[in-house]
Amino acid sequence: MTTLTQDIKDKLKRLNVLEKIIAINVVVFIIERLFSLSLEWFKLPSGFSDFIVKPWSIITYAFLHGDMLHILFNMLWLYFIGRMILNLFSPKMALNIYFLGAICGGLLFMLGYWLFPSFLGGNAKLVGASAAVRALLIFICAYMPNQEVRFFTIKLKLWYLGAAIVVLDGIGLFGGNAGGNLAHLGGAILGYAYAKQLVQGKDIGKGFEKIMDALASMFKPSKKSPLKTVHKNKSKVGGYTKADFSEFNNQKKIDVILDKISKSGYDSLTAEEKDFLFRAGK
Repeated sequence: MTTLTQDIKDKLKRLNVLEKIIAINVVVFIIERLFSLSLEWFKLPSGFSDFIVKPWSIITYAFLHGDMLHILFNMLWLYFIGRMILNLFSPKMALNIYFLGAICGGLLFMLGYWLFPSFLGGNAKLVGASAAVRALLIFICAYMPNQEVRFFTIKLKLWYLGAAIVVLDGIGLFGGNAGGNLAHLGGAILGYAYAKQLVQGKDIGKGFEKIMDALASMFKPSKKSPLKTVHKNKSKVGGYTKADFSEFNNQKKIDVILDKISKSGYDSLTAEEKDFLFRAGK
C-alpha cells in the first residue's frame, strides 16, 4: 500500500499545473458520482443575492460537471490547449488565464440573469470548466492568430478556430443552454483581452497572481531555521590566528621600511625602524 501511494505521489509530481487541474476535476467527478453528492454549495447560482452567501462558488463551480460528455470534452480541450500554452508561457500565467476566465464567465452568467431574466429563464446554477477552458483557447488564438494548427485533416489558422468557437457560443445563447454559453463568452472575452494586453507588454493577471500567492502563503508552514549560537574565537583576529596576523602585520611593516630605503636610503630610517628591521632579520 505504501509503494502504491508513493507511486501515485511521484506521478502527480510529474504532471504540469493544468494536468493537475484535470486530475482534480476527474477525482471530484468520480467522488460526486460514487457517493451521489449534489454539491449544491459549490455550484454558482444565477442570482447575486444567493452568490453573496457563497462567494467561493465563483471558482468552485469550474470543478463540477453535469455529465460524462461534459467533463470529457472540457478536459480534452484543456489537455491539448494546455500543452500549447505551457510551451510558450509560464505555469503561473496559464493559471491566471484559467481562473480569471472562470471568474469572468461566472460574472457574465450572473449579470445576464440579472439583466435578462425572462430571456434566460428561471433560476439556474452554473457548473463546468468551459469558461476557463474558453479563456485559454481564445487567449492563444488572439496572441498568435496566424499560427496554423492541424484540425483533423486540414490546417487552420488559430484565429479561424477561435472565431468559429465564439460564433457557436453566440448561437448557443438561443438554445437550451443559454446560461452556459453566456459563461463561455465571458471566458472568451477575458482570454481575448488578456492576449491583446500581453502583446502590448501588459500582464493583466499580475494583480490576481499576487492575491493567489498571498493566500497560498497563509497555508504554508513557516520555515524557521534553528537558532545558531556563534562562539567568537578569541584566538583569531580578523579571521586570522594571532600568530598569522602578527606575521602578516610584520611583513607589511618590513615592506614599508624597504620601500623607504629604496627611495631615501638607509640613513633616512629612524632608530626604531632600524631596530625593527634588525630584529626581523634574525
